[in-house]
Amino acid sequence: MSAALTKARSNLNRVGSLLKQDKMFPAVTSLFEAVNVMLKSQLMKAERTEFSHLITDAVYLLNNNDKLRASYPLVIDYQPGEEKQLSETLRELLNALQDSAVDGAKLKMEADAKRKKECLERGLTLLAEKRYDEARDVLEQLAKEFPDDSDLKAQIADLFIKGELYEDAFRHLDQALDLSPEQIHLYNRIGIVLRRLKKFEIAEKYFMRAVNYAKKDANLYFNLGRVYVDWERWDKVEKAAAISLRLSPDFVQARKMRDYALKKQGKQPPEAG
Repeated sequence: MSAALTKARSNLNRVGSLLKQDKMFPAVTSLFEAVNVMLKSQLMKAERTEFSHLITDAVYLLNNNDKLRASYPLVIDYQPGEEKQLSETLRELLNALQDSAVDGAKLKMEADAKRKKECLERGLTLLAEKRYDEARDVLEQLAKEFPDDSDLKAQIADLFIKGELYEDAFRHLDQALDLSPEQIHLYNRIGIVLRRLKKFEIAEKYFMRAVNYAKKDANLYFNLGRVYVDWERWDKVEKAAAISLRLSPDFVQARKMRDYALKKQGKQPPEAG
């Protein structure tokens, strides 16, 4: 028996186990591929009889699978010798399953978006009412439901910032950055939070990480400079502002920051010109 027929037999024997795992699309694909191999092959009588029995068993399993019936309510007809008709039916079934999967994914996306919106609005209301523990419960549960959504974590952090719960905000921003370390705006937000917490060394480390992704971002160095201002590290303020100005010579606020740092160090700011 050829390698193709050996694989086809294996595919037919897998249909039942795939259905038990609720893997409907792979189960139908296995049968579809096996039928097409049979159509293309020159089979001896015994081989044709064997494959007809295996196909009949697989079709029976498909017809009696409730979840598959929900997506494709028509009964799959098969008689030995009608493999071409079966192949066409299975192709139609695969298309139906694919459409169903797309529709299901769309519905799930819509449900997830609604869930996020409602919980974020509820969290905002609770924070405004200073019901902090309840707000934490709602927002923490939401974060657990969507553990890989960095944008959601950033939105939750923004709510905690508005509620002046900076430790909570920091935790969610840190998680968001673990998921999406290239998102520069998250470093700026975490810098704000850590400045409020007066954790200047930690803020500096986060900005240094951000430099790996945005070496030419003038705003990044300016925001680092603001950390140094609160830290009163005037030499570092000067350097950060200077880099920001080198990247964006018309950055007025960066120039003011540099000049302020120079005065704090007893140095004379350069004359405008």
